[in-house]
Amino acid sequence: MTALHSPDHWAVYNAAQPGRAARELCQEVVSLAGPGAGRQAVDLGCGAGVETAALLGAGWRVHALDGEPTAPHLVRTTTGGAEGAGLSVAVVPFAELTELPPADLLYSGYALPYAAPDDFPRVWAAVRRSLRPGAWLAVNLFGVNDSFAGTIDGTFLTREEVERLLDGLDVLAFREEDEDGPSFSGPKHWHVFDVIARAPR
Repeated sequence: MTALHSPDHWAVYNAAQPGRAARELCQEVVSLAGPGAGRQAVDLGCGAGVETAALLGAGWRVHALDGEPTAPHLVRTTTGGAEGAGLSVAVVPFAELTELPPADLLYSGYALPYAAPDDFPRVWAAVRRSLRPGAWLAVNLFGVNDSFAGTIDGTFLTREEVERLLDGLDVLAFREEDEDGPSFSGPKHWHVFDVIARAPR
């Protein structure tokens, strides 16, 4: 375990992820969206590629992005070296992200909150632009009561701010978690919004 502020935190965190199940939000949106059938998904903040593998397994083509330089190797290992067979992987920190490929499904699990406040509006605009008509969006966003707020250069939102981000989308699931629980870095207070939405057709 490493401290959240240590330089190698994300490399250590990602290396510990293979072998776990895909996150519930990813499984939920995959179930709702139906077979990928070659449609395009984006896994933004893919980490070790556990959710990337789940999307590939459901028949999606996946463009996986992460800011951690070790991510591509981990993603290729987790997915069994699927790159070139429906998978592409890129290292793009949020500070440098301006565009995303057009997507029929965009998943971002516990990643967007780590975009700095100065970067988040540009990153979110890229997320919204990437959504094709009828595209699925599944994201976790952090709330202002999260214990990481004020300790990292991340983005923490009120419920009203999250609702404004979703303006114009068809929101199918909106769950708010505001309670203590475990994390990779140790016990913390979680304030998380789990969202599934669709772009208008």
